[in-house]
Amino acid sequence: AVAGLVRGFDGKVGIAVVSIDKGWQAAANGDLALPQQSVSKLWVAMTVLDAIDQGRARLDDPVKVTREDLTLFHQPIAAMVRGEGYQASVAELLQRSLTQSDNTANDRLLRFVGGPAVVSDFIRRRGLGTIKFGPGERLLQSQTAGLAWRSEFATGNGFVRARAQLPLDTRQKAYQAYVADPPDGAAPIAIAGALARLKRGALLSATSTRYLIETMEAARTGKQRLAGAVPPGWRFGHKTGTGQDLAGRTAGYNDVGILTAPDGRSYALAVMIGDTPRPIAERQALMHAVVASVIATSS
Repeated sequence: AVAGLVRGFDGKVGIAVVSIDKGWQAAANGDLALPQQSVSKLWVAMTVLDAIDQGRARLDDPVKVTREDLTLFHQPIAAMVRGEGYQASVAELLQRSLTQSDNTANDRLLRFVGGPAVVSDFIRRRGLGTIKFGPGERLLQSQTAGLAWRSEFATGNGFVRARAQLPLDTRQKAYQAYVADPPDGAAPIAIAGALARLKRGALLSATSTRYLIETMEAARTGKQRLAGAVPPGWRFGHKTGTGQDLAGRTAGYNDVGILTAPDGRSYALAVMIGDTPRPIAERQALMHAVVASVIATSS
């Protein structure tokens, strides 16, 4: 079913499903490195929770967010940042990053834990496979658009205005370079494998594992992606990722997560659409079909 879905879709897409209990896996283009976009927030969260497990941080550690920390696109926390800044905690930033996909909350956590190199080191130490971690939201999105980051991009729709002033060929070259070799590229089978290991308790402590999965299950983004096909009685914890649009194409339209049946059996899913001109409804239909295939297999 997964292979047929990939063959029939107009776009660069990879799908992977792993049975967490029985160990089987099914994939099509599962080894293809595709843009993660905000799916990569998972690795930041895991790195933070790993630091907590090692006693180097705590969920209630205070973290100040200032105007210098603001990023771009979706950042609800920006409304809280006034004057000398907003006093948050590690736990609040994790909740905002994972359930709202708040870019500023995630990038602040990234700096808190030590930067991209530390996250990449966590991925390497845990042997998660083909998963690259990009340079952070500001640089990643700027490079994808063909811009060099400037602080004024963070407020007043500055990034979108600057991007709109670029020549179309500049944007096209930058976009094509990104989808051809994304600095945040990851293989769907590697992501599904990592989520399976998370669920089995092989990546974090039992407390941190439970915290992360429960937070993923509280996600508010992508209600009509994979989550849109989850039937009553099943649980689904996930993380979405969405890239920039250009001339009808989208560089990254993703959803990955852990699907749990009423009887407790669980599956790790990764559906990554790296580049497509197809409308959102068709992308969502592809994701729904993946969930339906898993449910059919489990019955």
